[in-house]
Amino acid sequence: MAREENRRITDIGTLKALAHPLRMKLYRLLFVSEAATASQLAEQVDEAVSLVSYHLRKLAGHGLVEEAEGRSADGRERWWRPVSEGVSIRDEDFRDAPEKAAAHLAASRLFLEQRMEMYRAYLDTRAHWGAEWNAAARDTEVLLRLTAGEMTALQKDLTDLLKRYDEQGRAREAAGDTEGREHVALHLYGFPFRL
Repeated sequence: MAREENRRITDIGTLKALAHPLRMKLYRLLFVSEAATASQLAEQVDEAVSLVSYHLRKLAGHGLVEEAEGRSADGRERWWRPVSEGVSIRDEDFRDAPEKAAAHLAASRLFLEQRMEMYRAYLDTRAHWGAEWNAAARDTEVLLRLTAGEMTALQKDLTDLLKRYDEQGRAREAAGDTEGREHVALHLYGFPFRL
Protein backbone atom coordinates (compact mmCIF):
# COMPACT_ATOMS: atom_id res chain seq x y z
CA MET A 1 0.00 0.00 0.00
CA ALA A 2 1.44 3.37 -1.02
CA ARG A 3 1.83 6.01 1.65
CA GLU A 4 0.39 9.47 1.25
CA GLU A 5 3.05 12.08 0.58
CA ASN A 6 2.56 14.38 3.55
CA ARG A 7 -0.07 14.44 6.26
CA ARG A 8 -1.17 17.91 7.34
CA ILE A 9 -2.27 17.83 10.96
CA THR A 10 -5.11 20.28 11.55
CA ASP A 11 -6.93 18.94 14.63
CA ILE A 12 -5.87 19.33 18.23
CA GLY A 13 -6.45 15.64 19.09
CA THR A 14 -3.96 14.40 16.49
CA LEU A 15 -1.51 17.15 17.43
CA LYS A 16 -1.66 16.13 21.09
CA ALA A 17 -1.26 12.46 20.17
CA LEU A 18 1.93 13.19 18.25
CA ALA A 19 3.23 15.76 20.75
CA HIS A 20 3.80 13.14 23.45
CA PRO A 21 7.59 12.75 23.93
CA LEU A 22 7.66 8.95 23.56
CA ARG A 23 5.17 8.90 20.69
CA MET A 24 7.20 11.44 18.74
CA LYS A 25 10.34 9.34 19.24
CA LEU A 26 8.48 6.24 18.09
CA TYR A 27 7.10 8.05 15.05
CA ARG A 28 10.58 9.31 14.12
CA LEU A 29 12.07 5.82 14.54
CA LEU A 30 9.34 4.31 12.37
CA PHE A 31 9.89 6.98 9.76
CA VAL A 32 13.62 6.21 9.62
CA SER A 33 13.24 2.41 9.66
CA GLU A 34 10.11 2.48 7.43
CA ALA A 35 8.63 -0.38 9.49
CA ALA A 36 9.31 -2.01 12.86
CA THR A 37 7.75 -4.09 15.59
CA ALA A 38 6.94 -2.84 19.07
CA SER A 39 9.74 -5.08 20.39
CA GLN A 40 12.31 -3.52 18.07
CA LEU A 41 11.18 -0.01 18.98
CA ALA A 42 11.11 -0.81 22.71
CA GLU A 43 14.80 -1.77 22.56
CA GLN A 44 15.66 1.53 20.90
CA VAL A 45 13.79 3.71 23.40
CA ASP A 46 14.52 1.52 26.46
CA GLU A 47 10.86 1.08 27.39
CA ALA A 48 8.58 -1.90 27.99
CA VAL A 49 7.09 -3.51 24.89
CA SER A 50 3.59 -3.16 26.37
CA LEU A 51 4.07 0.61 26.80
CA VAL A 52 5.40 0.99 23.26
CA SER A 53 2.47 -1.07 21.90
CA TYR A 54 0.04 1.18 23.77
CA HIS A 55 1.56 4.33 22.25
CA LEU A 56 1.64 2.80 18.76
CA ARG A 57 -2.07 2.07 19.06
CA LYS A 58 -2.66 5.69 20.11
CA LEU A 59 -0.77 6.91 17.03
CA ALA A 60 -2.75 4.47 14.88
CA GLY A 61 -6.00 5.74 16.37
CA HIS A 62 -5.16 9.17 14.97
CA GLY A 63 -4.15 7.83 11.56
CA LEU A 64 -0.43 8.52 11.97
CA VAL A 65 0.78 4.90 11.82
CA GLU A 66 -0.74 1.67 10.60
CA GLU A 67 -0.04 -2.03 10.63
CA ALA A 68 2.48 -3.00 7.98
CA GLU A 69 2.97 -6.22 6.12
CA GLY A 70 4.78 -8.69 8.36
CA ARG A 71 8.44 -9.32 7.69
CA SER A 72 9.01 -12.32 9.92
CA ALA A 73 8.79 -15.93 8.82
CA ASP A 74 6.25 -17.01 11.44
CA GLY A 75 3.93 -14.03 10.92
CA ARG A 76 3.27 -13.62 14.66
CA GLU A 77 4.91 -10.22 15.06
CA ARG A 78 2.88 -7.08 14.48
CA TRP A 79 4.70 -4.60 12.25
CA TRP A 80 3.99 -0.87 12.14
CA ARG A 81 4.77 1.89 9.66
CA PRO A 82 3.99 5.60 9.21
CA VAL A 83 0.90 6.31 7.12
CA SER A 84 2.56 9.21 5.29
CA GLU A 85 5.97 10.34 4.10
CA GLY A 86 5.90 13.00 6.79
CA VAL A 87 3.66 15.38 8.67
CA SER A 88 3.24 19.12 8.56
CA ILE A 89 1.86 21.24 11.35
CA ARG A 90 1.10 24.84 10.49
CA ASP A 91 0.47 27.71 12.84
CA GLU A 92 -2.56 28.94 10.87
CA ASP A 93 -4.43 25.72 11.68
CA PHE A 94 -4.21 26.34 15.45
CA ARG A 95 -4.72 30.09 15.86
CA ASP A 96 -8.51 30.21 16.17
CA ALA A 97 -8.75 29.19 19.85
CA PRO A 98 -6.44 29.74 22.86
CA GLU A 99 -6.29 26.02 23.74
CA LYS A 100 -5.33 25.16 20.15
CA ALA A 101 -2.62 27.83 20.10
CA ALA A 102 -1.27 26.58 23.44
CA ALA A 103 -1.21 22.97 22.18
CA HIS A 104 0.62 24.05 19.02
CA LEU A 105 3.19 26.00 21.05
CA ALA A 106 3.77 23.06 23.42
CA ALA A 107 4.16 20.66 20.48
CA SER A 108 6.57 23.01 18.68
CA ARG A 109 8.71 23.28 21.80
CA LEU A 110 8.76 19.49 22.25
CA PHE A 111 9.83 18.97 18.62
CA LEU A 112 12.59 21.56 19.04
CA GLU A 113 13.83 19.91 22.26
CA GLN A 114 13.95 16.50 20.59
CA ARG A 115 15.82 17.91 17.58
CA MET A 116 18.34 19.56 19.90
CA GLU A 117 18.67 16.26 21.76
CA MET A 118 19.53 14.57 18.45
CA TYR A 119 22.13 17.22 17.66
CA ARG A 120 23.64 17.05 21.17
CA ALA A 121 23.96 13.28 20.77
CA TYR A 122 25.87 13.83 17.53
CA LEU A 123 28.14 16.42 19.18
CA ASP A 124 28.83 14.01 22.05
CA THR A 125 29.84 11.25 19.60
CA ARG A 126 31.42 13.41 16.90
CA ALA A 127 34.90 12.00 17.50
CA HIS A 128 33.63 8.52 16.55
CA TRP A 129 32.25 9.56 13.15
CA GLY A 130 35.60 10.15 11.46
CA ALA A 131 37.02 13.02 9.46
CA GLU A 132 34.81 12.64 6.37
CA TRP A 133 31.53 12.80 8.29
CA ASN A 134 32.79 15.57 10.54
CA ALA A 135 33.74 17.65 7.50
CA ALA A 136 30.31 17.02 5.96
CA ALA A 137 28.33 17.77 9.15
CA ARG A 138 27.96 21.49 9.62
CA ASP A 139 25.93 23.96 11.53
CA THR A 140 25.34 27.21 9.77
CA GLU A 141 23.55 30.39 10.61
CA VAL A 142 22.62 32.72 7.77
CA LEU A 143 21.03 36.07 8.56
CA LEU A 144 19.00 37.38 5.64
CA ARG A 145 16.79 40.38 4.85
CA LEU A 146 13.60 38.98 3.27
CA THR A 147 9.90 39.61 3.00
CA ALA A 148 7.43 36.95 4.16
CA GLY A 149 6.79 36.07 0.50
CA GLU A 150 10.51 35.66 -0.23
CA MET A 151 10.93 33.49 2.86
CA THR A 152 8.01 31.31 1.72
CA ALA A 153 9.65 30.89 -1.71
CA LEU A 154 13.00 30.08 -0.07
CA GLN A 155 11.39 27.42 2.15
CA LYS A 156 9.73 25.83 -0.91
CA ASP A 157 13.02 25.80 -2.85
CA LEU A 158 14.85 24.22 0.09
CA THR A 159 12.11 21.61 0.55
CA ASP A 160 12.21 20.73 -3.16
CA LEU A 161 16.01 20.42 -3.04
CA LEU A 162 15.90 18.20 0.07
CA LYS A 163 13.23 16.00 -1.49
CA ARG A 164 15.39 15.56 -4.61
CA TYR A 165 18.41 14.50 -2.53
CA ASP A 166 16.26 12.11 -0.46
CA GLU A 167 14.79 10.48 -3.58
CA GLN A 168 18.23 10.13 -5.18
CA GLY A 169 19.73 8.65 -2.02
CA ARG A 170 16.91 6.15 -1.57
CA ALA A 171 17.10 5.12 -5.23
CA ARG A 172 20.86 4.59 -5.00
CA GLU A 173 20.46 2.61 -1.80
CA ALA A 174 17.74 0.44 -3.42
CA ALA A 175 20.17 -0.19 -6.29
CA GLY A 176 22.76 -1.51 -3.82
CA ASP A 177 24.84 1.63 -3.19
CA THR A 178 24.97 1.29 0.61
CA GLU A 179 28.67 1.90 1.31
CA GLY A 180 29.06 4.82 3.70
CA ARG A 181 25.33 5.64 3.66
CA GLU A 182 23.97 6.87 7.02
CA HIS A 183 20.80 8.49 8.30
CA VAL A 184 21.18 12.27 8.19
CA ALA A 185 19.08 14.83 10.06
CA LEU A 186 18.90 18.32 8.61
CA HIS A 187 17.04 20.81 10.77
CA LEU A 188 16.06 24.11 9.20
CA TYR A 189 14.42 26.95 11.06
CA GLY A 190 13.32 30.09 9.35
CA PHE A 191 11.90 32.85 11.52
CA PRO A 192 11.85 36.63 11.68
CA PHE A 193 13.66 38.59 14.39
CA ARG A 194 14.30 42.21 15.21
CA LEU A 195 17.32 43.92 16.72
